[in-house]
Formats: sequence, structure tokens, C-alpha cells
Amino acid sequence: MRLRSLVALVLLAVPVAAATAADLVVSAASSLTDAFQAVGKAYEAAHPGTRVVLNFAASDVLLRQISSGAPADVFASADQAAMDKAVTAGAIDPATRQDFASNRLVLVVPKDGRVHVTGPTDLRDTKVTRVAYGDPASVPVGRYTKAALERQGLWDVVSAKGVLAQNVRQGLDYVARGEVDAGFVFATDAAIMKDKVDVAAVVPTPTPITYPIAVVAGSKQAREAGRFEAFVQSADGRAILAGFGFRAP
Repeated sequence: MRLRSLVALVLLAVPVAAATAADLVVSAASSLTDAFQAVGKAYEAAHPGTRVVLNFAASDVLLRQISSGAPADVFASADQAAMDKAVTAGAIDPATRQDFASNRLVLVVPKDGRVHVTGPTDLRDTKVTRVAYGDPASVPVGRYTKAALERQGLWDVVSAKGVLAQNVRQGLDYVARGEVDAGFVFATDAAIMKDKVDVAAVVPTPTPITYPIAVVAGSKQAREAGRFEAFVQSADGRAILAGFGFRAP
């Protein structure tokens, strides 16, 4: 029986309601949290008078927020599928779409975990009972995980033990707290909890893990949003991203 996340998925909770019309609202994938916090501070320092308001969640959740009228000027997704949906929904200006970073999928286990796991095939072991990953229906890391495991013929056995997370950071927390035997996250997420999780393996994905960014359609701060996007892709922006483990697209 598939195990579900105990945390309810709140799809349209918008944490940027306090943003003013003059603020630049950046909605970014959860895996970008630490990196974009640093990017936002650097951008504000380079553009006095501009306040960057950051909104983090799973990419599909962010898109639903934007489509429902939540304030946003920039959308940064953790996969191409979410950005493709944004194009179809008319939520972003497709002419501004650019890839700005890449990542890797990794299998992580808790420090001092009770089960020895060195790679995805070990998840067949009956001693492994709970495996965390993002919900493929709404979370990019979940889509990458499903595709990777399907390629290896492991999806059915792993999904039967699945504990679904509403974003990649929640999945990482499950592993760090020892609530699951293993989990699939991005390499950059695993790096922020080296003291609590070990990377058991880098997992090849059928398609590269790339991050696109775009200006939200109808943004009242379109020019500023374009400058922020350019900053993310500048030498300074890429250096900040690299400092958090992100690679060039």
C-alpha cells in the first residue's frame, strides 16, 4: 500500500500577499531557496531602491498561484514541464524564457540509517519500507524520479513504498529526520544537510535537469523583472548559483 505524506498539500497558499506594487515578486522552485535568497540580496545591493520578494514552492504549485492571480513578476521552475505548462496557460512571456542552471538527481539516506542502501536497486530490499520523493503530479523532482526509476524498471516496487512530498525540501526533511529509509532529491538540496544525510548515489535521468526562468505575463514590473532575469544569468549571478552547487545549463 502506498504511503502518503502526512502533511496536507496546500496548493494555493500565497505567502506574498504583503508585497506592494513596487516590489519585485520572484516565484521560484523550492530547490532554489538558498541560492535565490543570496541572488535576491545581491540584486538589491546592485539596484538600490528595489525590494525583491521571494516566494518558494513546488513549480506546479507556483504556476497555479500565478494562474489564479497571485502577484508575481518572475517565474523560475525546476523543470521544463512546469514552464511548458506556463507557456500553454499564457502565464509567462515566452520570449523571455531562458535556461539558467542545471542540477542532478541523487538518492539520499539518513545518517546512521537502519538499512544499507548504496543505489536504487537496493530499494527492492524488503527491509526498505519507506522512500520519499516529490509527488510526480506536481513536483519536478518527483517527475525526474519517476522517469529515472521507470528506465531502471524499479518504479513499481519503489512507488509501492512511496512517501510523497509536496516539494523537494519536504522530502529532504523526511530523510534528515529518519522518517524514511531513503529519498530522492536534487544534489543541491542534499548539500545543505551534509550533517544529516548521505548521498548514496547519483541517479541518471532520461532528460537533463535544467531550470528555466521567465518574466510573468502582464507583470507591472516587466522591465525590472527582465533585469532580474539578466542578473541571474550574469557572471555574478552564475557565481552565486555555483556557490550553492548549481551547474551551468
